[in-house]
Amino acid sequence: MTSIYLFKDRIKRIILAFLQVLIIMAPLFIANYTSDFELVLVFICAVAMFLLVFTKYPKQTFVRKHLTLLYQGNESLKIFVISLLLIIPSYIGYYFIFRPNLLAVILTIIWIFILESLIFWNGMIRVYISSVQLGLKTRIKGLICGWIPIINIWYLTKIINTVTDELEFEAQKDYLGDFPTYNNDCETQYPVLFVHGIFFRDIKYLNYWGRIPRFLEQRGATLYYGEQESSQSVEICGKQLAQRIQNLVDSTGCEKVNIIAHSKGGLDARYAISNFGVENLVASLSTINTPHNGCIFANYLLQNAPDRAVKRISKMYNQTFEALGDTKPDFLAGVTDLTDETCKRLNTLMPNSESIFYQSFASYTTSSRSGKFPLNITYPIVKHFDGKNDGLVSVESASFFDTNTIVDPVGNRGITHADIIDLNKENIPGFDVREFYSDILKDLKRRGF
Repeated sequence: MTSIYLFKDRIKRIILAFLQVLIIMAPLFIANYTSDFELVLVFICAVAMFLLVFTKYPKQTFVRKHLTLLYQGNESLKIFVISLLLIIPSYIGYYFIFRPNLLAVILTIIWIFILESLIFWNGMIRVYISSVQLGLKTRIKGLICGWIPIINIWYLTKIINTVTDELEFEAQKDYLGDFPTYNNDCETQYPVLFVHGIFFRDIKYLNYWGRIPRFLEQRGATLYYGEQESSQSVEICGKQLAQRIQNLVDSTGCEKVNIIAHSKGGLDARYAISNFGVENLVASLSTINTPHNGCIFANYLLQNAPDRAVKRISKMYNQTFEALGDTKPDFLAGVTDLTDETCKRLNTLMPNSESIFYQSFASYTTSSRSGKFPLNITYPIVKHFDGKNDGLVSVESASFFDTNTIVDPVGNRGITHADIIDLNKENIPGFDVREFYSDILKDLKRRGF
């Protein structure tokens, strides 16, 4: 795919920045040769011309509206940097040529500050509200560095580079070559049922699976969601999933579903298949970082955490998620079923079915720095108890079925428990999470599922 930053737009950006500087500086030079009345007219004309040029910034329309806003904001910031670099020597030249008095210096600086601020904030506000890759930490640093001369320009260029990379990368997800990527590559015979892990719900406007569903649907996938409790025992969640599968088959006539389950969702799905009569309604089960053999770390926490604290957290959690729509959430039951001791017992109750294709996936990270809170804190603790892990689940526990794939990280970044479901919507060098799921569906399609 060709770059979204066309050569003509780059030339236009430089020309517009030059015009902005010319419009800003012209009244300062003209002021030395005109009357007060004429000067007022000059400044009025300058503002009008400035606003006119302001509307001519390079624009592009993307499939996703937030990218259109992001592109416009990024262009405004680039023009701001160029114009600022041009204004500084221009003002120095103006000062040494005309030697303005103190009042004139103050007024001219205010004039420049106001117009340059319009360019800057037009870009920064658009970028801050539409960028996904900047993250909260970068945004806060940007606000702090903005008050420090020289460093603010350096950090602004860092923000611009991050947003530029984001736009280039995201645009390729909407276009293949020069054409929209609407195709049937991920159109499997049976629809896909996404099953979430513990402590989350299927919420329409806060998708557990990040940018993955849209990407797959754009390529022909039919998707549904498990809608089980955010935290409950594997048995109860398994029963809810079985009812969900039965309802989907009855209402859509799809005959079977392909299940893709993350974390505890994999245990819920296995229990549903083995114990609630939906074995013949499931074509495949793909588990993603599921603790099939449990977490020694979870067992240790439950045994050593103060009972009073556990009960208080459990009560707060249950009340919160009941208000969010859970029927009967149970924090403690959900966590207990993730311990190594409980999973050992559950595995005896969840044998594989010969009629279903099973596969497991496991990722891991390499350091605490790779993950965002709280995985950056839990990683070394889980490593102590369970070994190589993704911040919560060990590779050994997640690698369960005969068909198993370990997702090796490129470089030192690693792939955390949250990264593998695109929870933070972060573009990770060397790992494209959307293509990862696309490859899973393409493989299921090849297998006839």
